[in-house]
Amino acid sequence: MAHHIETHGSQAAALFARTDPWHRLGTTVAGEAFSAEDAMRLGHLGGWNVRKVPLHAAEVTTDGVTNLDVPGFATVRTDPFTGAPQALGVVGSAYTPLQNEEHAEFLNLLADQSGAVFDTAGSLREGRQVFVTMRLPRHLLVGGIDRVDLNIAALNSHDGSGAFRVLVTPVRVVCANTQHAALGNHVSSWAIRHTRNAKAAVQAARDSLGLTFAYVEAFETQAERLMDTTTTDAQFSALMYDVFGSPPADAPARTRTAHLARAATLDWLWHDAPTQREVRGTSWAAYQTVTEYLDHHAPVRDKTDPRTARALRLLTSDEPARLKARAWAALVPA
Repeated sequence: MAHHIETHGSQAAALFARTDPWHRLGTTVAGEAFSAEDAMRLGHLGGWNVRKVPLHAAEVTTDGVTNLDVPGFATVRTDPFTGAPQALGVVGSAYTPLQNEEHAEFLNLLADQSGAVFDTAGSLREGRQVFVTMRLPRHLLVGGIDRVDLNIAALNSHDGSGAFRVLVTPVRVVCANTQHAALGNHVSSWAIRHTRNAKAAVQAARDSLGLTFAYVEAFETQAERLMDTTTTDAQFSALMYDVFGSPPADAPARTRTAHLARAATLDWLWHDAPTQREVRGTSWAAYQTVTEYLDHHAPVRDKTDPRTARALRLLTSDEPARLKARAWAALVPA
């Protein structure tokens, strides 16, 4: 399917070092951390030669065929499995492709600076998007009991649908929740447009890695505050209303049913879920209820493989991060 890991027969354009939050997107094929070179070779991500090709159109009338030049370009790659050219998307004249090798080399430089190790890499939507994630060596222990690992995820698009994005993502180990906290001026992501200056912008993002660790320190400080703060059932209900809202009285029955199902799941996560056992009743647990719902329980359009669809949404959509940041901002005192 187009939104899953790209496959060709029994082969997959993906590489995984271990089970982690992104593991739903494919199958683990390696027992330990891998290199950028491994991702290109074993993950079928190298040698794509993404390029721009002028667009043309043909108008067929009773008078014959008229060939027309079309504004813009098609992005085209060399298919890693067949070697044939494959169109990926339509872009403007200012668009400059960033090759997968450049993507991986950027992360190699981050790894050199931070001690991070590669965790996952893969091609999505038949080559239109490529992701690579790394795990930082440091982890947090919130309240001395709740472990949070630190990850860097980089997502590149070859079809003009988005910028090159780098995300710093804490992950709560007990239930593999990705954390997205609203921490003011502390930078946790970069977006780099595909232009002639893209390579320089990637270098600037690498030079800004120190901002990542400032974000991590701020996250740890505020997470400890949430762990030390009690949240009542009434406060939790108010938080859920603030984050998710409530449908109007005249909303369609389907909308009201979906709202009731979400409320029931959130209530179970808050009161009974084993993943909250050690932190239950705290503001940290209230925040984790939101993140666990979004990462593992929120409905998705793909009913055949919802876990994979949720994992993909974490990488490619801003909506889960926006809702998590809203919950964090509501819980953390100004």
